[in-house]
Amino acid sequence: MKTRLEEVEAVKKPRINVVTLGCSKNTHDSEVLMGQLKGNKIDVVHEDQDVREDDIVIINTCGFIDNAKQESIDTILEYSALKDQGKLKKVIVTGCLSERYKPELEQEIPNVDNYFGTNDLQELLTSVGADYKYELVGERLLTTPSHFSYFKIAEGCNRPCSFCAIPLMRGKHVSKPIEALVQEAKYLAKNGTQELILIAQDLTYYGLDLYGKRNLSDLLKNLSDIEGIEWIRLQYAYPSGFPMDIIDVMKERSNICNYLDMPLQHISDNMLKSMRRGITKQKTIDLVNSIRDIIPDIALRTTLIGGYPGETEDDFEELKEWVAETKFDRLGCFTYSHEENTHAHTLNDDVPDEVKNARVEEIMEIQQNISFEKNQLKVGKTFRVMIDKVEGDYYVGRTEFDSPEVDNEVLIPKQADYLTVGRFAEIQIDRADDFDLYGSVVK
Repeated sequence: MKTRLEEVEAVKKPRINVVTLGCSKNTHDSEVLMGQLKGNKIDVVHEDQDVREDDIVIINTCGFIDNAKQESIDTILEYSALKDQGKLKKVIVTGCLSERYKPELEQEIPNVDNYFGTNDLQELLTSVGADYKYELVGERLLTTPSHFSYFKIAEGCNRPCSFCAIPLMRGKHVSKPIEALVQEAKYLAKNGTQELILIAQDLTYYGLDLYGKRNLSDLLKNLSDIEGIEWIRLQYAYPSGFPMDIIDVMKERSNICNYLDMPLQHISDNMLKSMRRGITKQKTIDLVNSIRDIIPDIALRTTLIGGYPGETEDDFEELKEWVAETKFDRLGCFTYSHEENTHAHTLNDDVPDEVKNARVEEIMEIQQNISFEKNQLKVGKTFRVMIDKVEGDYYVGRTEFDSPEVDNEVLIPKQADYLTVGRFAEIQIDRADDFDLYGSVVK
């Protein structure tokens, strides 16, 4: 039974339910917030559907593109309605949407108790009766399975990309010191994390502000030396000024995955110039070829934009031909979103929505065929696979060439052999389709 003091404390500090929207950077931020709340002895849960009347709900929003903004607004309205009905105590909004649109949100949805921006963690904690604990820096309450963790090495972005509102919401690039990141990684490894997925708005800019040079390669070496870290994966690497020494480190270190996520957005010089990407078609092609020359079996992931202002049929045909020729291992394509206060917002958003959607579908059809062909080449081969979860009749895992939630999965029948979530297994690929591999345990 609880003592009277514990009952009083429970009344003082109601349960906090954190809801996370958007990208893996937001996931990381929610985990830091939850770690601080737990350190303050506050009962904290993540996205619990069983909402209680004394709950405080903190919504970590996304404000990147139209669909994400709408999802964030719908979520705020949903929980605000529950508050009005007396089904929860408070609603607090944080993250990118409230950083960018706080005055508008306060006016349109006034029954939210507080709005905080992306850098207001200490103020947010104070609002719920918690203190920011410096001794907890680097510690988080993971929302992912404990064997992998999104590992944010920097905040903000200095790039001038015309279509992107991230600098408006996240500010200028700020690298975390190598020593602090090593400390955080050791803490994660001690608690069972085997895979670090390095994220930032721009990984390849890492270190310029702290060390006067691009220093991602040194960070990788330090992280690679940590006992218990089996995989290190790189996401969000900007192509302009790409530091090739990270590919050399990737080649020499067995626990750095042969995987690189490098959003390229387009290939037409007209589009690259208007997008202010700081790179040309030929330099992009040369970069991809150089990376593949050093590590021929590297899995390259990219993202593209369809229907950017001024994109002509010729620009799009050039993009399609390049995608078909380059044969990326993983590729996502998204329709252009006309974002206020970005440079591209001064341009005429002249590609109709139906054309944008049709172009994205065409690109994804090309990629679907490429993915099918590449997956067929894996049949009969054996891979080291991390088992992520059990789903239906299958264990679901990944090879080093796949990131969680966005890439291919390996499905192994449950009845075949006993496997353990969070452990590696040697899996032979027996068959494959467009985006999934099916395998069996190697005896």
